[in-house]
Amino acid sequence: MALELQGVSRTVNGQVHIRSANLRLEPGVINVLLGPTAAGKTSLMRLMAGLDRPSAGRILVSGTDVTGAAVQERDVAMVYQEFINYPGKSVYENIASPLRLKGKAGQEVDAAVRSTAELLKLTPLLQRKPLELSGGQQQRCALARALVKQARLVLLDEPLANLDYKLREELRAEIPNIFAQSQTIFVYATSEPEEALLLGGNTATLHEGEVCQFGPTASVYRRPATIRSAEVFSDPPINLAVGDKMGPALKLEDGHSIELAPELVGLSDGRYTLGFRAHDLSLQAPDSGYLRFDCQLTGTEVTGSETFLYLAQADRSWVGRLPGVLSRPVGETIAVWVNPQHLYLFDATGRLVACGSEPA
Repeated sequence: MALELQGVSRTVNGQVHIRSANLRLEPGVINVLLGPTAAGKTSLMRLMAGLDRPSAGRILVSGTDVTGAAVQERDVAMVYQEFINYPGKSVYENIASPLRLKGKAGQEVDAAVRSTAELLKLTPLLQRKPLELSGGQQQRCALARALVKQARLVLLDEPLANLDYKLREELRAEIPNIFAQSQTIFVYATSEPEEALLLGGNTATLHEGEVCQFGPTASVYRRPATIRSAEVFSDPPINLAVGDKMGPALKLEDGHSIELAPELVGLSDGRYTLGFRAHDLSLQAPDSGYLRFDCQLTGTEVTGSETFLYLAQADRSWVGRLPGVLSRPVGETIAVWVNPQHLYLFDATGRLVACGSEPA
């Protein structure tokens, strides 16, 4: 079974919510929708579920066109950021409710509830009411109710966003294991690149209703196909600089010249955008081949084990993410270094043409 979107678009009152999305989602692997607020994640999920109809394109399940089918006619379960449970029912009855609606027999219901509760570590809590549970336990109850249906499609719309850090880390670790034991198609929406990396599977990067890239999560992160995909999959934002390639060098707008690796010298002369992520910037060069940039420090932010440096480099704003607690005076000029193996090079259309010293 597979869920396939073919040229799916949605426009409401002249405003484009989804732009010609093409995706094929397979069961047995988590599929992450990654993008900032208003990127189109929830809109795309609503189309998959049948809550909304596309303005153009088709949606197929196992090759069958379900574009016009209402949500009641589809085998779908959905868990929202604001988890929903029946407060007057026990955890057991909350999990059992979808099966009872299907008219399942008592023994079958009991076996399914208990196996799902065991999977989500809810067995000791089955007789409690949702309001007697912690936030993480309540969200696990909502997840269990979605999973027990054994729906062909389970949609998770930022389900951990309202939980505290410890609970989020716990559930992030559990969720991939849960998915690995099912042949259901799972779709998980998040605005956090780190969460996408932790979940693994496949990731689609979204921006303003457009699917920028889709593929194995680690591959999309390491080799973003476009500047936009790199921006979506970078937190803090990816650092960028524009320059012109002339022969063996890339000359940035501030006059900084970068010698290109021999593998890249053959690229056509013209305008390119250089990019590197915040954690690839350092305050010292462990190797003579590192690139040096002189920047003005405009601010710092200490988050405990890391320090964020906010930098002005010519007319650009960059961010560095360094380990430890660093105390530097704002306004000073500092040298920062970047490993050329960690650079991305994008052409004038925004497409990736080189990753490190290798062509894309």
